[in-house]
Amino acid sequence: MNNCTLPRIVVLLALVVMPEEVFAAEELAYKQQENIVFSEVHGFGLLMDVFTPTGTSNGLAIVDVACGAFHSDRGKINDHKKAGMFDTFCGKGYTVFAVRPGSISKFSAPEMIANLNQGVSWVIEHAEKYQIDADRMGLMGASAGGYLACLDAVTAEAGSPAAKFKAVGVFFPPTDLLNYGPVQLKVRTDPFLGKTVRRLLFPEGFGDLDDKALDERVAKFSPARRVTSSAPPFLFIHGDADPLVPLQQSEVMVEALKAANVSAELIVKPGGAHPWPTIAEEVAIMADWFDKTLDAEIGGGQ
Repeated sequence: MNNCTLPRIVVLLALVVMPEEVFAAEELAYKQQENIVFSEVHGFGLLMDVFTPTGTSNGLAIVDVACGAFHSDRGKINDHKKAGMFDTFCGKGYTVFAVRPGSISKFSAPEMIANLNQGVSWVIEHAEKYQIDADRMGLMGASAGGYLACLDAVTAEAGSPAAKFKAVGVFFPPTDLLNYGPVQLKVRTDPFLGKTVRRLLFPEGFGDLDDKALDERVAKFSPARRVTSSAPPFLFIHGDADPLVPLQQSEVMVEALKAANVSAELIVKPGGAHPWPTIAEEVAIMADWFDKTLDAEIGGGQ
């Protein structure tokens, strides 16, 4: 073995034994703050993680509704991390606030919306600290998180925290709980979707409500049925092979938005399930859409 070969072997051995996290740390586009308590409800702390860009900031914020199957455990943030959401958005200069609005085991849908808005209020209150424009924010979610994002955006009243959202991007969200694909929901008896809707909207039971009153309440919490002309622009990304949330759920919401003269776009992922292995590619497409819709400019700041 000559003297030139030995240094090469040493370098190769160093690369083999070097922990993966060292390389990962060098590649991260964000700094993560975990478990920030933004409010308290019934003795439960409501939490969010904040992802700030390690590169140049564009001065804009994205609120990411970290909720799947109407559960907001830490695994939902990890799912979004695996999908490349924080790498992609922070890499473009966005500060991302991953709000956990609570789980169906403790909270109803109205309570989750209220919790989400408390998180949004916290973001607005801390806009100066994070150097973001609180009047030009984006809202993002997937699946149940997409449902909550849609509902919050279309029901926002003037002056409310949710009125600050100027663009909404969602993946495969439920939007019409009465007509779910080919299923006409019977909330009293349906053993599948009906079970979830009962827990979300009728946690204390039906009382003396008749079928018409039940349907009216379900419609009230179906984003596709609450659209008005004041809604912000939307982007939907949905797979045409989704086994859990039919593509029809995004289609009807887009139709309702366009009928109200609101900008709405649907990107269909051929063969896409819930989610799909290459979803990071669509996350990048969504980030580009936010750039265009929010008129983002790297280094814009406040």
